[in-house]
Amino acid sequence: MPRRINEDCIACGACVPECPVDCIAEGPIYVIDEDICIDCGACQEVCPTDAIFEV
Repeated sequence: MPRRINEDCIACGACVPECPVDCIAEGPIYVIDEDICIDCGACQEVCPTDAIFEV
């Protein structure tokens, strides 16, 4: 199952370089493209606000 980012995201960008498939897009909060996400969890591990969760 892919990951999602909730409203706790502070758009710090820590998750972006961790994604091996480049599925995280920048915005007011970051968004994960669920069609591309391989559910590796690398982004979730580095999120300082715990805004990334499993669907």
